[in-house]
Amino acid sequence: MQRFSFEYESFHSMEELSNLDQAIVAAAFEAAEKLAYAPYSKFKVGAAVLLSNGEVVRGGNQENAAFPAGICAERVALSAVSASYPGIIIKSIAIAYNKNKDFNRLDERVLSPCGICRQTIMEYQNRQGKPISLFLNSETGIVYKIKDAQFLLPLTFNGDLL
Repeated sequence: MQRFSFEYESFHSMEELSNLDQAIVAAAFEAAEKLAYAPYSKFKVGAAVLLSNGEVVRGGNQENAAFPAGICAERVALSAVSASYPGIIIKSIAIAYNKNKDFNRLDERVLSPCGICRQTIMEYQNRQGKPISLFLNSETGIVYKIKDAQFLLPLTFNGDLL
């Protein structure tokens, strides 16, 4: 039997991260709070993309009454990067969420991108030829740092298969 495994760093709070990493994670939480449009699920997700030129591009999930016509925060932010900063290398992406207070908190559960977002992130990583690191966050402060997006999608579908 073959297995996939990878290493990641786990932090108990944002304060354990470098100042730059704290800033990108904070930007993702801010995007969840201020940019997400989630009137149906009340599950607000934010993403912040750090570019090699120092710019941070944020996005929030955008729901639509015609499910599943919404778009995830990661893809909102990556689309904005593509439109406004073509050719600039993506260094990292932070993903955070803000669950409506009317629902039970997810506590220490760390948010991970959905399958479509994993494939989209890999498409950007393949295009730029450099790894994209990810910061996955819980509401309570736990952060996972994954150094290469490929670890979340080990059997990625790419253009070589077409």
